[in-house]
Amino acid sequence: MGKHIDIGYFKKPVKVRAKVAKERTVLNKINAWQLDKKYYDGNRLDGYGGFKYDGRWLKLLPQLIKRYKLTSKSKVLDLGCKKGFLLKDLNILLPGIKSYGIENHPYALKKSIKCKSKLILSEYYKIPFKNKYFDLVIAFNSLYMHNLGDVIKSLKEIERVSKNSYVVLASGENDSERNKFYKWTLIGTSILLQKEWKTLFKKINFRGDYYFSSAKSLGVK
Repeated sequence: MGKHIDIGYFKKPVKVRAKVAKERTVLNKINAWQLDKKYYDGNRLDGYGGFKYDGRWLKLLPQLIKRYKLTSKSKVLDLGCKKGFLLKDLNILLPGIKSYGIENHPYALKKSIKCKSKLILSEYYKIPFKNKYFDLVIAFNSLYMHNLGDVIKSLKEIERVSKNSYVVLASGENDSERNKFYKWTLIGTSILLQKEWKTLFKKINFRGDYYFSSAKSLGVK
């Protein structure tokens, strides 16, 4: 098992998250699970409320670049790349890097931003690359949409194809905090307590680094 790494993504909780957590209903979850325009570019209650590029990863990725000693010759995979925003910023910071994105939401790939990465439509637990191909695999809040069995398969695939990995998973320190996350999330399915994730890591011998996002880090009360 690796280390708990906080790159500061959730340093400033977005206030609207607390608001929508109180207003979302099962109908919003049904809309979100279409994983199309409603989820990405529709009403905030149904998803992101407009999933647009803002360059935020330019300030966050340098920490990962330094930690994993990435260079323009490295190979990186963004598992759950959505519209490719992280990859665009990675290519700006490290021109020439060999970068790939995998996404299982066709709409997101269709609307992906122009970048120099190869984007692939695939399930997260079916990574079409050979063993230890990547210097780093990033899975940022993407795996928890799956049932636990598929999350386990995805983590095993990450372990197989990567020399290093960094995953962000939905969690909580206790049941109350986890329930708040469930109330807010639209497609979140596998949300374990932090101690449960650590037990899972040990059970399947997952050695990657990780961060546990929670209702607290998201600013959901």
